[in-house]
Amino acid sequence: MKILPVTDPSFQNYGQILTGYDTAELLATLDKVTPLPEAVEYVPEQAELMALPIAEELKNNAYGGMPIQIGWCNGHNTKLNCLEYHRDSELNVGVKDFILLLAKREDLEDGVLDTSKVVAYCCPAGTLVEVYATTLHYAPCSAKKGDGFKTIVVLPKGTNLAKPEISVKNAEDEILWAANKWLLAHADSAEAAQGAKVLIKGVNTDIADLI
Repeated sequence: MKILPVTDPSFQNYGQILTGYDTAELLATLDKVTPLPEAVEYVPEQAELMALPIAEELKNNAYGGMPIQIGWCNGHNTKLNCLEYHRDSELNVGVKDFILLLAKREDLEDGVLDTSKVVAYCCPAGTLVEVYATTLHYAPCSAKKGDGFKTIVVLPKGTNLAKPEISVKNAEDEILWAANKWLLAHADSAEAAQGAKVLIKGVNTDIADLI
């Protein structure tokens, strides 16, 4: 596996860089008010981030007026473990460089993804990226050995909150893991141990030797 920059033309198959936004205050606030855990921690919405002027800009410009939440995903990680998707795009920007492990929903065969389809992109600190709704993704990875990451996560309001009570109508319903979150797990993951459906086959991608 080769780690490509998000400026590589191939990233256009998975997302895009969003320009015109000043993320300095957003990232300074993220760095100040959130921890850097040894593992990975995700919080869907952080009040201090939502109170910043950029929250309205992202709501009205990036999401066309849709209600949003600004949260974070911080920690240390080098493994794939799982992949997820939403019905809408996700925005990410980091205090430090971070790496995204991605695949496309069209790469699924009968709902299963082979890890040979997974690609890696490095996003430089301060670069705001959109990850398309059709892109499978999960927690960021560290871009430098021993380094952690602090990454903003912008999503439609309510995403990743409690799973709605549904009657299962199809195979996709079976992988609904939380609100607006469909999850595919690798057998090695903690999520699989918690009951997530194992739909990722092959070696659990680990970039530890590439950073």
